Formats: sequence, C-alpha cells, structure tokens
Amino acid sequence: MAGDVLTTPEVIEKESTGTGDGLEGRVILFNCECHTYDDVIQLLCKAVPGMTPVRAFELAWTIDNSGQAEVFSGEMDTCNEIAASLGAGGLRVQVQ
Repeated sequence: MAGDVLTTPEVIEKESTGTGDGLEGRVILFNCECHTYDDVIQLLCKAVPGMTPVRAFELAWTIDNSGQAEVFSGEMDTCNEIAASLGAGGLRVQVQ
C-alpha cells in the first residue's frame, strides 16, 4: 500500500431554494352530496396521474366521512390541471 495513491472524490453540492418553475401545491377535494362514490372514483382516476380505483375509493371514503381530502400534491401547474378537470366534473375542489 505504500505506493498506492488515494484520491478523494469531489463532492458537488446543489442547493434547492424551492422556488422556480415547479412550485409545489396540493389539490383538496371537498364533500358534496351530489355525486356517488362511483362518480368520484371515475373522476379521480381520469384526472389524477397514477390514481388507482382502490386509492380513489379510499379518498372518496375519507372525503365522505371527513369532509375533504388531499388527492394530489406536486407541481402547481399539474395541480391546476387536475383541479380544472375535477371541477369540470362538478366536484368542489381547491388548490393550495
């Protein structure tokens, strides 16, 4: 080992301030008595990327019993698109 040269890897640090194009938001869906579970499940599966019927049912149950639930969090542009789609289906929705 006497002749071996050890090199230390260069560490490059990137700092994120959380500002920029991908601002984070969340989509909140509120309870209403005008839609069935099936309606809500279908709309969630259509509007929310990666949503499964099982997860959509869980969210529908939470909304029915708690009055609201966060159905998506991510980039603000995506949140606004999801909210617009859910709202077009007649659901009460808010982006925070």
